[in-house]
Amino acid sequence: MSNEPARPHRLRRLWHRLAESPLGLAWQSGREIELMHRAMGFAALAFLTLVPLLVVVAAADPASGRGFALWLSQALGLTESSQDEVERLFGLPGQALQRTTAFGLAALTVFGLTFGSAVQTCYEKIWDLPAARWHTMWRHVVWLAMLIVYLMIFVSTPLPDGSFAASAIGLLGDLGGTVLFFWASQRVLLGGRVRWRALLPGAVATAVGMLGLRVFSQLVFSPLIASNAVTYGPFGTVLVIQSWLTGVGVIVYGGAIAGRLAHDLLTLRRLFHHDKPPPGH
Repeated sequence: MSNEPARPHRLRRLWHRLAESPLGLAWQSGREIELMHRAMGFAALAFLTLVPLLVVVAAADPASGRGFALWLSQALGLTESSQDEVERLFGLPGQALQRTTAFGLAALTVFGLTFGSAVQTCYEKIWDLPAARWHTMWRHVVWLAMLIVYLMIFVSTPLPDGSFAASAIGLLGDLGGTVLFFWASQRVLLGGRVRWRALLPGAVATAVGMLGLRVFSQLVFSPLIASNAVTYGPFGTVLVIQSWLTGVGVIVYGGAIAGRLAHDLLTLRRLFHHDKPPPGH
């Protein structure tokens, strides 16, 4: 009988420890910014605005081969059968250029800037910053250009299939480029209101998460595209791509949350060691 009152007490202490742990703080931060809701918005904006823009950009690049479908297939790590389904969905690169008007391209650019605004808003909430003023919208143009260049250089470049050394170099180059992109992205979209050093942990966390998503995509999303294409047709391929984009949104915003928590933890440790009296006092 004496142990019964102590059991809820221990559970309560365990719950408090879990809530105060880095994992618990990350979970709470994700709930505060509505991580899943924003990730689904990220996926919707990416598919409705950014994907068409990148289709046109890829078609305008003669070296892109099969265009945006090839980009997406390499980003997901798809097999040949699944890659064929993605190519059927997005069509041939030349057709995208022939069917695109000047008005359509301008509209895609404007909508692409809206995508940058959504990412900026979430970054501002993560760092508890007020909304930027309207005259800083030029940063969305810069970020959109950075994103397109990043996709063309890094995401669309498959990892080498040669020796272990070549694969390791390719992997490190991919990770390094991803870190640099998300490091600069946070700095640009936040208007320089957060120091470079504070933004680095979030960029590293996002890059590691993107690499993990690439491996997960090869194991899960690639077979799903092949099976869903048989069951649901092109709509099944769209569902898988939309799910993958949601995962990208979770990693982009979740990486920034992890970076903010890491920065706060390091700041607290520095303050603790600074205020700690020297030995013998």
